[in-house]
Amino acid sequence: MKVIVVLCDALRDDVAAAQMGYLEHLVEQKLATRYTAIAQMPTMSRPNYETIHTGVPCSVHGITNNYEVRRSNMPNIFSLAQKQGLVTAASAFYWYSELYNGTVPYDPVMHREVDDESLWIQHGRFYGVPALHTEQPDVEVFAAGGMLARRFYPDYLLIHPMQLDEAGENYGGDSVQYRRAVIAQDTIIANLVPQLKPAGYTILVTADHGMNNDPSTHGGSRPEVRHVPLYIIPADGDGVGNTGQQVSQLQIAPTICNLLNIPIPETMTAPPIEL
Repeated sequence: MKVIVVLCDALRDDVAAAQMGYLEHLVEQKLATRYTAIAQMPTMSRPNYETIHTGVPCSVHGITNNYEVRRSNMPNIFSLAQKQGLVTAASAFYWYSELYNGTVPYDPVMHREVDDESLWIQHGRFYGVPALHTEQPDVEVFAAGGMLARRFYPDYLLIHPMQLDEAGENYGGDSVQYRRAVIAQDTIIANLVPQLKPAGYTILVTADHGMNNDPSTHGGSRPEVRHVPLYIIPADGDGVGNTGQQVSQLQIAPTICNLLNIPIPETMTAPPIEL
């Protein structure tokens, strides 16, 4: 089976439920399955990028904050898939290039686009410039992800848009600007899913962390920052709707391993979600 993870940076669970009409439609029609995932602390980006892909908390993987800049030293989805001879790809912020391709320091000229079977992320299209911390319009991030899917047909593809994080940090998670950004991402996903499901992809939509109501704050323990959605859209359309259940963010990595039919490493001690 082939898997796409859409990691909507800073997507709150309650705002997703209220504003993501297309994804909630799939849930209502039982074409998708919905959970609330409990994000690990600190509810920051780089630690939880690593948690989602390794299935272990920051006290184990060692990426404890956004300023711990190095390559992952744990078994992770990209390394495990590449080891099994699968094809990997990502349209993502450059921190993923640093974490999984070891491009430290990241050079936006040398490392922005890669096609190299020896790398963990074999086909990468990365955005952002160190020091400037620039982001890229979500529509461009999704377009690059769709291109990677069509050109290389990867077994595992990550699509990582960041404009929710920007809107939340500038205006807060209960702002009209944040809600509009959530609706915009849902609209883009509504164009993506019908194109890629027929290619045999199971698509997971989730987040690294949520966002507090006041601007520029996440990282702690409140539900606004720890509760994020997890939508699972099976290629065969056989979802179960809204489960009303909470799962741990630690369960995402072993679940992806099961979907990709690759062995779950001993480091991933959380059980996979039963689909």
